[in-house]
Amino acid sequence: MDFETLKKRHRQERANWPAAHSLRVHRSLSWLKAADARRSDADGRFVFLWIAFNAAYAVQFDDSGRLSERAAFRTFLRRLLERDPKGRIAELVWQEFGASIRGLLDNRYVFQDFWDFQNGLITEEAWKRNFQNANRSAKRALSAQQTGTVLGIVLSRIYTLRNQLVHGGATWGSGMNREQMRDCLRFMERLVPLVIDVLMDSPNEVWGPVAFPVIE
Repeated sequence: MDFETLKKRHRQERANWPAAHSLRVHRSLSWLKAADARRSDADGRFVFLWIAFNAAYAVQFDDSGRLSERAAFRTFLRRLLERDPKGRIAELVWQEFGASIRGLLDNRYVFQDFWDFQNGLITEEAWKRNFQNANRSAKRALSAQQTGTVLGIVLSRIYTLRNQLVHGGATWGSGMNREQMRDCLRFMERLVPLVIDVLMDSPNEVWGPVAFPVIE
């Protein structure tokens, strides 16, 4: 599954889709294309893959009903899994557990509570306890094949790395975060094209109002 294959499908089918859905897919594909152009830049590729994922689920809320970022992508993933009868996303999770997912679960540097401890917000005991509990929950969910729960946990770890980069908490090309960058990038490279493909399978579903619609 690559950009060219997905874009060809988009061109062939978009005339029969609601305009908002076509725009959602178009935006996501544009950032996937940008990520593909940065094969030698892991940091830039990762950021663009996250934006491609964000574009797939982004909706506009008023201030009284605004969802947090993590809640928004977890809600989106739950709905996406319901519309993936072939189980392709679930298959990705099981395939990747022995590689990138296990690495992310064991890596404290993509666990937000570790940084909360470093910043004096919680105790060392608390972050270590929370880390162990979160990983036990992930492994129980894997054993029970609860794909949505596993994905939510994994993407929460990836979101921590996203915040480090986007908010200037890391140096571009730094050797300090290569292990977590490798695992996050590996997972996002496989997840994002699959998300777009599943999204295109359900053009008539109500995915919510597109964020920042095009204004002529």
